[in-house]
Amino acid sequence: MPTLLWEPPEAMVERAELTRYMRERGFARYEDLWHWSVEDLEGFWGSIWDHFGVAGGYERVLASSEMPGATWFPGARVNYAEHLFRDRDPDAVAIVHASELRGQAELTWGELRSQAARIAAGLRALGVERGDRVAAYMPNIPEAVAAFLATASLGAVWSSCSPDFGARSVIDRYAQIEPKVLLAVDGYRYNGRDFDRRETVEGIAAEVGGRVVTLGYLDGSGWEEGFEGEGDLAFEHVPFDHPLWVLYSSGTTGLPKAIVQGQGGILLEHLKKLHLHVDARPGDRVFWFTTTGWMMWNFLVSGLLTEAAIVLYDGSPGHPDMGVLWDLADSAGITCFGTSAAYIAACMKAGVEPAAGRDLSRLRAVGSTGSPLSPEGFRWVYEHVGADTWLFSTSGGTDLCTAFVGGCPLLPVYEGELQARALGASVEAWDPEGRPLVGEVGELVITRPMPSMPLYLWNDPDGERYRESYFDMYPGIWRHGDWIEITERGTAIISGRSDSTINRGGVRMGTAEIYRAVLAVDEVVDALVVDVPRDGGESYMPLFVVLREGEALDDDLVGRIRTRIREDCSPRHVPNDVVAVREVPRTLSGKVLELPVKRILMGTPPEQAASRDSLANPSALDFFVSWSTSRSREP
Repeated sequence: MPTLLWEPPEAMVERAELTRYMRERGFARYEDLWHWSVEDLEGFWGSIWDHFGVAGGYERVLASSEMPGATWFPGARVNYAEHLFRDRDPDAVAIVHASELRGQAELTWGELRSQAARIAAGLRALGVERGDRVAAYMPNIPEAVAAFLATASLGAVWSSCSPDFGARSVIDRYAQIEPKVLLAVDGYRYNGRDFDRRETVEGIAAEVGGRVVTLGYLDGSGWEEGFEGEGDLAFEHVPFDHPLWVLYSSGTTGLPKAIVQGQGGILLEHLKKLHLHVDARPGDRVFWFTTTGWMMWNFLVSGLLTEAAIVLYDGSPGHPDMGVLWDLADSAGITCFGTSAAYIAACMKAGVEPAAGRDLSRLRAVGSTGSPLSPEGFRWVYEHVGADTWLFSTSGGTDLCTAFVGGCPLLPVYEGELQARALGASVEAWDPEGRPLVGEVGELVITRPMPSMPLYLWNDPDGERYRESYFDMYPGIWRHGDWIEITERGTAIISGRSDSTINRGGVRMGTAEIYRAVLAVDEVVDALVVDVPRDGGESYMPLFVVLREGEALDDDLVGRIRTRIREDCSPRHVPNDVVAVREVPRTLSGKVLELPVKRILMGTPPEQAASRDSLANPSALDFFVSWSTSRSREP
């Protein structure tokens, strides 16, 4: 049995919306509720519609359960923004926001609705209608939230990129969807530096098209003169499967997939997830550190579907120091602090003490996603944030804009494990022959449809790319591309991407397990490992490590790294070489670039192996290109 770290106090269980939902349907155990939710899809998703009072009627819940191509709620007419603004107290706080440019402030529901109404009027004046695309090149600020809600109110389709994305990365995304309007900031501030983006916006617009509307964020001037209009916010009622937004895959090795998700599907999934799984309640303040270029921004905005306020932050998590987000937790009264496993690991390495000198008494929960949270990360939260903290590690993806394994406020937290499979998410671990596994690692699959699954991929008229992306291994079954173990207790362990698994002598291991071992060495702050096939012999497995400032990679350190991997992972996964690098290349959403680096080391031209504009730190690839070239010259 793994270490039990936390159990929900009785008062929390009694207050939880999930408890009320379960009791109304006659369930005493979460496990029984989950089984019903995936076995009776029509009963479950119909109950979500009713429980949260979604307006209007429908012909039936699920007209076709085929994957891909499930047909949900035919005959329904919905509007995501209308539901979000329904019955709001105009004086209540909707958003707490802060950035490197602006001090902390609050935005009420009345102010948010007024902003969205003025932007919607401005978009209408520019000819934006139902189905048109509105693209944004904006940071994580209230104006972006208001612009999204304005777009949704019109039945138009939203898409956003963070202004730290390079021009080519934005063009690769927006050229696919041909926006009618591009909303863009003049610049932004990050890590104490100002970045003027006006020239970049001009270059994007020249290739993407559409009318550019500028928000003076860097200079503080607001929306350009004449853009905002007058009038109250009106709502276009659209079919359940009408597009709400377009999200994108990372695009590291090709054109990013433009993933289209529907108004109704996202509304129901996020009502379920934010209320029942995140347990966002009246008076809460829900935060997730994200940019507008990551699906967690869309998820965070859906926190407004609950009675909680959401907290936005635009800026570096390390400026002026690694405590800045914990300072925000104190000053903003954050109750749910959402972040990434990488951020928690960075706090551990930097020796951050979140509770020291800060009032975190309101902080009830910490959420982690983006990559598997190590057991050490679990322990760190309980030792340094608070022993009474509900820590929920979650796993999901841009593809469904949700987590389908993760938090449950009624269940205990075990070290290194995700608490449960989400309601309505028929998640299983399968072997290569399609047999379900319990207590063993297998491919993460979803065996029955969910409403927030993509409607389609943009510019994929026959659905071929959609099928190849998710249904190639098991026809009719969603294969997500992660390794997962479902334990006997119903918890889950994610061990990394299945397409970056390292098989050495028949022993398969996810890279996350290797990183956990390596990062336990104090001198190492980041790592990347790949396994490169060789003709006629055993593959070559180099490990690249980023060292703490002032440290050197000597024989002693290499020996300790090898020993740690041998003891924690397996002798077969001890790397052939350990190489020091300045930084590990990552995508704009923070994921380690394993496959492109592997391809470069196999001789693939770097411009074919990875799109540099899809990277947060494209110069980090230069080392691997030169290192691969130098090795190819060796006798």
